[in-house]
Amino acid sequence: MNCDVNSDEYKSIPKEKFVFVQKEERLSDTALKTKPTGYFKDAMLRFVTNKGSVVCFFIIVCLFLYAIFGPLLSPYKINSKDPYYSYALPKNPLFAKLGFWDGCKKTEVNLATYQYYSNIPGAVKKFYGEKIHNVAKRKQKWYSIRLDSYAKVGWVKMLLSKDEYEAAREWEKKTQRKLFYPMINQKLVKNPAYKNDMNAWFESDPKGIANNNAATGKPKAIFMEDENSADGYSYYTSRMNGEQYETRVLYSEWFYYKNNRYASYLFGTDNSGYDIFTRLAYGARLSLVLGIVVSAINLFIGIIVGALEGYYGGTFDIIFERVKDIIYQVPTQVTMVLFQLYLAKKLGPIAALFFAFIFYGWIGISSTVRAQFYRFKGQDYVNASRTLGASDARLIFRHILPNAIGFIITVSILSIPGVIFSEASLTYLGIVNLDSDKITSVGAMLNGATNALSTYPHTVFFPAAFISILLVCFNEFGNGLRDAFNPSLRGAENE
Repeated sequence: MNCDVNSDEYKSIPKEKFVFVQKEERLSDTALKTKPTGYFKDAMLRFVTNKGSVVCFFIIVCLFLYAIFGPLLSPYKINSKDPYYSYALPKNPLFAKLGFWDGCKKTEVNLATYQYYSNIPGAVKKFYGEKIHNVAKRKQKWYSIRLDSYAKVGWVKMLLSKDEYEAAREWEKKTQRKLFYPMINQKLVKNPAYKNDMNAWFESDPKGIANNNAATGKPKAIFMEDENSADGYSYYTSRMNGEQYETRVLYSEWFYYKNNRYASYLFGTDNSGYDIFTRLAYGARLSLVLGIVVSAINLFIGIIVGALEGYYGGTFDIIFERVKDIIYQVPTQVTMVLFQLYLAKKLGPIAALFFAFIFYGWIGISSTVRAQFYRFKGQDYVNASRTLGASDARLIFRHILPNAIGFIITVSILSIPGVIFSEASLTYLGIVNLDSDKITSVGAMLNGATNALSTYPHTVFFPAAFISILLVCFNEFGNGLRDAFNPSLRGAENE
């Protein structure tokens, strides 16, 4: 019922209809039951709704953990090199028995090669059958086998001191593992076609084509005979007045003797016999540290320069813009080469690469900050603060910069993959050399594996997969942050 207070209608309302809203109580504002949502909290709440960006964030975290803890979990060091196991295929002992990730591959070989590998313990894992191929207009029989890239090394010759030889022979007797094999006497070989490869000749023809020993059935003509040996064969050749022994060992067992385990590389090895898993972790560590540190320094320089340009404008802005235009027009490749030619000699290639990235990197961030300052410096709250006597530093860092910080963070995050990709490109092209026993990079690993792309693709696959996943995830993560920090998109995810 609506009544005009100036009329007499309200007088007809009974008194019991009127009650005091409060009589003895004190009125005050009620406390908020929920916590206020700040700018960053609101941005994170909207960021987590982007499932793709969240997944990419966790993938980036996993790649960071691999770069940090990967070398600690690996039994190999960055400088651990074994030339005998060059281009060894990826092998994981947990899956080896399942025929997967076991360091083996299917291949076709000729008769001599097949017979050679057949006599190496564990080299031929499976025989698939025979095939006929036309080679130089002649039909040849080839054998399809599954070959173990670790066992195929077979027998190798080693120079050992007397103490080393006696210790190894003692270990051989103690463990009952066959480590040493009889030496081959090249002077007594009857077939001159194999003078340059005695091992291949003997292993491809174990029954022998020369004077066989009646007791053993082995060709004693190719063995070094030793009357003092238990089986009549010599396992070493005395050299340097007996101070060194030239021996013939089965390398897979020799590796076990030296390391108390058989060789296995999770990601395989490269052309020099380096463990790809370990070196990729070190290369990833270098790329990530370089990308983050360079982006942080560029962010700092870009904020200072961009803030001064955008706030003061005028002559100061014009001068800095022309300086940036001049620097930006200098070809990147030329600058990188000059830094490597002159600065790398004094500070090293990493420091030269570091300064080269800073030489260019701050320009884009400063332009972004400058645009944001031109956008916000004329707002009413800035003019009000200036009217109340706020200093320039307070206006810049207290009122304008916080409102642009979301966009600046997004730009800085997106600059990290740019630095990583640039570093990988420069090292891959050979402009910057970061490949040595002590350091490496993802790009350097890709550069060293290009010649083996068709024959040993694992040397390219793992570095390429790492850099590809990292760049894709960083870009998706940065896009998610950009959308989350953009106030104009607030509520768009619910539409």
